[in-house]
Amino acid sequence: MDNPGEKESAGGSVTEKITEKFHDHDSSSSSSDSENEKSSPSPSAVKPKIYRILGRERPVHKVLGGGKPADIFLWRNKKISGGVLGVVTTIWVLFELLEYHLLSLVCHILIFSLATLFLWSNASTFINKSPPQIPEVSIPDEIILGVASALRVEINGALAILRDIASGKDLKKFLAAIAGLWFVSVLGGCSNFLTLFYICFVLLHTVPVLYEKYEDHVDPFAEKAHAEIKKQYAVFDAKVLSKIPRGPLKDKKFA
Repeated sequence: MDNPGEKESAGGSVTEKITEKFHDHDSSSSSSDSENEKSSPSPSAVKPKIYRILGRERPVHKVLGGGKPADIFLWRNKKISGGVLGVVTTIWVLFELLEYHLLSLVCHILIFSLATLFLWSNASTFINKSPPQIPEVSIPDEIILGVASALRVEINGALAILRDIASGKDLKKFLAAIAGLWFVSVLGGCSNFLTLFYICFVLLHTVPVLYEKYEDHVDPFAEKAHAEIKKQYAVFDAKVLSKIPRGPLKDKKFA
């Protein structure tokens, strides 16, 4: 006959196995839930997209092309940036305020340099000091080819944009181009090319570095201005532009 103690132990072992299985299932489900919670980021952890001027996603240094020109415009080295700005300011003062001429300036600099080196070479026997060695100066082919290639890319891009605007596909680009050209023509009428170039150069030396320093304060105002401009353009489009009759853009064949 079977012992009742053995039956109780067998029943207890079965119940223990069943409870262990349920416990393992609960622990595995809870661990999987915790892993899912860890893997899925919380809504607070997801950062909203910050509005940047002109829709840029790169730093200002990269937008300016990177390298030494961007370092100069962003004042990474204050001595070099200040020296470049000082040289350009001196040139503008000489040619614009003092009404000096470029050809006269180049000739006077060459006269002074050649006369100094010539007299120094002939007087070296009396002063017992040899003149400085004049280095051989030559422009490498790589620089000329690089500049020409960069200009070719920019000119081709500008021609492609003008062709796209002239095709009549995008009215917004057309209006922006007309407004930009009109603004440049007004500036050209108020000042000559040298003054306009100097103003643009000074703006490149001041606006990017100030924007990089205060971009967190400037971008919210730019976002509000961009939204307001879009709103006003929508009103202008609904009241004026949408009422302009437009014919179908088809190629007409003339007999």
